[in-house]
This record gives sequence, structure tokens and C-alpha cells, in this order.
Amino acid sequence: MGLLSILRKLKSAPDQEVRILLLGLDNAGKTTLLKQLASEDISHITPTQGFNIKSVQSQGFKLNVWDIGGQRKIRPYWRNYFENTDILIYVIDSADRKRFEETGQELAELLEEEKLSCAPVLIFANKQDLLTAAPASEIAEGLNLHTIRDRVWQIQSCSALTGEGVQDGMNWVCKNVNAKKK
Repeated sequence: MGLLSILRKLKSAPDQEVRILLLGLDNAGKTTLLKQLASEDISHITPTQGFNIKSVQSQGFKLNVWDIGGQRKIRPYWRNYFENTDILIYVIDSADRKRFEETGQELAELLEEEKLSCAPVLIFANKQDLLTAAPASEIAEGLNLHTIRDRVWQIQSCSALTGEGVQDGMNWVCKNVNAKKK
């Protein structure tokens, strides 16, 4: 059974649920992105101290998105949320070049996790609305994303603040939602 026929079957099932884990360093824009997806007000965002969960309907799928705080002291607890993850979305602050090495190390560690093995990965190169933002291609090269061979992945330029690029990324998610469930 090909991917297209599997997706057709999934789309015919009402409210096919998908578990998405939304991770990244603190201040990358994860919560803003989540609120943008849920069409909620983004004018007052506070740092996530634990986690946020939102269910978002998209292209016949019910996306259950788990937004976990990215502060250094919280990151060791990320692994408590890996179980049954269908898609990993990793958010990078494209304008915070000083933290590219740190965010790259965190992403590399996530890609080594057995419970996340083969889960498709969407990397949002966020904050593209800022003049100092590195383009997605530069981030992909700096993080050696081209070496990822054990799963499908995509890097998507976006601005969680303006919403630009967010839907393109979510379209990719919906196309690749079944990669782990084959």
C-alpha cells in the first residue's frame, strides 16, 4: 500500500489524530507558533514553564500539538513526552546566531532518541521577519541537516508572529503524517 493510498484512507477516517511534539530552545517562538496555528491572540506570550497542549484541525487531521518549554532546566524532561510522537516539529530562532551551536546540539540529541526514531521532522526557521535572521538554507547547512538519512525532514522559513510560512510547514506535516505509522 503506497503512501498516497494510506493518506486517502486516513483522510476518510473522521478526526484522524496525530501527536506532534513541538520543541526548541527557550525564546524560539514555539508558543507563538502554537497560538498562531490555533488562531489565538499572540499579543501576550509568556515563557512556557511546563507544557501547552492544543488540538488543531488541518486537512482532515486532528493535530494534538504538545508545546514543551525550552529552558535548559526543562530540556531533560522532554524525553517524558517522546512516546507515540508521530511528528517532531523543532523551532529555531533564526535571528539568535549565538545559540545556533546549542540548538544544533539539542536537535542532534533528539534525532538520536530511540522513541523518536523515524519520526518525520519539520524544522521551523522562525523569526524570518527580523532583519538579522539567517535564511533557512544557511541554518540547514550549519546544522548539517543534509546528513539526516533515517527519516524525512524539511526546513521551513517562517514567522510565527506574522504567520508567514507556517501553513506551508503544516501542509508538509499533513503530507508526511503517516511516515511513522506505515
